[in-house]
Amino acid sequence: MEHNDYIPKPAKLIGIKEEVTGGRAIKTFRAKFLNGHGFSHQCGQCAMLSVFGKGESMISISSSPLQKDYLQFSIMKTGRVTSALHSLVEGETIGIRGPYGNNFPIDDWQGKNLIFIGGGIGLAPIWSVLQTALGRKDDYGDLTLIYGSRTSADIVYKEDIQALRDKMTVHLSVDVEEPGWEEFVGFVPANVKDKALKPGNAIAVTCGPPIMIKFVIMALGELGFTDEQIYTTVENKMKCGIGKCGRCNIGPHYVCKDGPVYSWAELKKLPPEY
Repeated sequence: MEHNDYIPKPAKLIGIKEEVTGGRAIKTFRAKFLNGHGFSHQCGQCAMLSVFGKGESMISISSSPLQKDYLQFSIMKTGRVTSALHSLVEGETIGIRGPYGNNFPIDDWQGKNLIFIGGGIGLAPIWSVLQTALGRKDDYGDLTLIYGSRTSADIVYKEDIQALRDKMTVHLSVDVEEPGWEEFVGFVPANVKDKALKPGNAIAVTCGPPIMIKFVIMALGELGFTDEQIYTTVENKMKCGIGKCGRCNIGPHYVCKDGPVYSWAELKKLPPEY
């Protein structure tokens, strides 16, 4: 049968981890394709996840392409489909179609120092490239993570981040002071400036709330980073995933095909609609 881009492939949930509870709940899902079907992906790409009878939603793939046993997605509970995903349990079946979009050009970054800057659930879209860089550590220079959340309870990948400290530089922050917190207090862009990141032979990758990205890019510019050294992702609403419906366009670009990964140099050339 000829392949149909709109038909999802069935996948079994083999792991569900509660990352954050409360009104901004986040869970991490691991899914394995059934019957040997599936696809490979690149760092920064997305996939459309289906909960049968509820709908589908485009989600960043947070697992590394080096991980062949499953795909990982970290999802905040915000609407109908994400709420339905949060209600599922291990062993249930979802649909996955993709992968969609372009990717971080990590092969072009060999020999460079990589700086990952995330806020909240925005760590998920860059987790794939971070894990890939760790898996190919000899290909890159120094690796640094700067990550912040509203409170310490809102930090995702807590155990994984602690384990990262043995492999790379990690700087965490929370927005406001809280008992027992010994790291940076303040917004992520302030932490970026506080750590005085060096632009020499470096690439900075940032993702998080749009207002955070805006001020992180400003902070990096003040530190001497060029537009070509800064990469981010655009998370416009994506409906079809293949550039047909026009829901995600920015001027002539369809984020589901031409994005979601852009250098700041590329993004500055597009209309300010993101």
